[in-house]
Amino acid sequence: MDSITWEEMKVIDANCAQLGLLPIQLMENAGSSISKIIRDRFSGGRILLIAGRGNNGGDAFVAARHLCEHPQFQVDVILLGNVSSIRTEEAKRNFLLLQYCKINSIKQVTDSGDAVLSEMISNADIIVDGILGTGITGKIREPEASAIDLINMSGKYIIAIDLPSGNQDKKTKQSKCIKADLTITFHKMKEELSTSSVSDYLGEVRVEGIGVCSHAEIFTGIGNLKSLNLRTPDSHKGQAGRILIIGGGAYSGAPALAALATLRTGADIVTVAAPSTVADTIASFSPNLIVRCLSENRLCSEDIPLITKLVDAHDVVVMGMGLGNDEEVVETVSRIIPLCNKLVLDADALPGLEEAEKKCSEIVITPHAREFARIRKKETSIDIERRIEEVRTYSRENNLVTLLKGKVDVISDGSKVMLNATGNSGMSVGGTGDVLAGITGALLATNPPMKAAACAAYINGAAGDLAFNDKGYGLLATDVISKITDVMRE
Repeated sequence: MDSITWEEMKVIDANCAQLGLLPIQLMENAGSSISKIIRDRFSGGRILLIAGRGNNGGDAFVAARHLCEHPQFQVDVILLGNVSSIRTEEAKRNFLLLQYCKINSIKQVTDSGDAVLSEMISNADIIVDGILGTGITGKIREPEASAIDLINMSGKYIIAIDLPSGNQDKKTKQSKCIKADLTITFHKMKEELSTSSVSDYLGEVRVEGIGVCSHAEIFTGIGNLKSLNLRTPDSHKGQAGRILIIGGGAYSGAPALAALATLRTGADIVTVAAPSTVADTIASFSPNLIVRCLSENRLCSEDIPLITKLVDAHDVVVMGMGLGNDEEVVETVSRIIPLCNKLVLDADALPGLEEAEKKCSEIVITPHAREFARIRKKETSIDIERRIEEVRTYSRENNLVTLLKGKVDVISDGSKVMLNATGNSGMSVGGTGDVLAGITGALLATNPPMKAAACAAYINGAAGDLAFNDKGYGLLATDVISKITDVMRE
């Protein structure tokens, strides 16, 4: 069965909202599906829906509204907390709607000693658990803790929304978790539900579709950006990434553009290692750049000792922009690759990947179609479905992440595939690929390679779209860099 993580589901939810499928619509679909499953399984009875203050509670409120329209069911609702403490607007709106429905009783319980809680649990035939959502850690607070205990002791049929409420304390190896007879999860099976610590509490598991847009899962969107690990309020210099750019020789602008894009994406420190003939020019682009001068007019083997020290002092290496394709450059690149832990390879550095005797642990490559054809020694397909398979296969065989640039970017780690549709034809101007490499390097410092590459493609294209709105076909790569922070603030 195809499965995703809870984090991926949150990304999909946010991407759906960006496309226009609002959270309240998904909540309606989830609650409606819960109601239908109950109606299909039971001929009648007294149903108690116990809801928390998050979106799991919202799903329960919707289910209650649908169920109470069927006279064979007597529906009661308990909110653990009060209406003012409901955390999302969607859940609050659905709770307030219940007063206009044929609900038998609606109670707000804030005290674990409230007799209403135990009395209503005792009187129920079926209990629906909508108390807690995902990501619960630490000790369960009251009144949720008492509710979980009372539900487990009730002997009633228990249906859990998304997952049984509670957690397993890894330190004490103790758990406080509802033991469900049926767990209803949405869209796809969640990988976390298959873990041994959870599986004993699930009972039967049903996966219900809720009308998620396929585009929201396949294409990058704002949800992917929200999942990024970025600078925290208490971070200090270096924690958001030290990035080494190795480029220049044949050209000076390319590594400077990559470096500036890296800084705008949030990296703390960016160092450019460039041949002596272009180092001063690169330094003149911005006082924010640290430039280390290499030995000659092209990257060469004599630079390896200095580059080794620089690699050790940085978290990520971004290499290839403006190097030129001399034979010695390619050979030197192939010797640098094994020195790196995290690496972004672009443009002139890509041939060095084939020559390298050993590869580092985390590699992202950012070729366009012609460069991809060159390193594969096969033409890159125009057809998007075939192109997807080409990227997936190459990434799997070489144990890396490929970000194939195009009208639709294709990103794969050899297993998962993401697409990106941001960007425009104005970005065919020189330098935008260098900007993309820089963004990727900054994100790779604090994120897994697949996430870094997919989000970099989105940010680069979205920044290009904002720049195009201002400049039209006169946009420059520097205009794209200036819009990166606007996209990141989304």
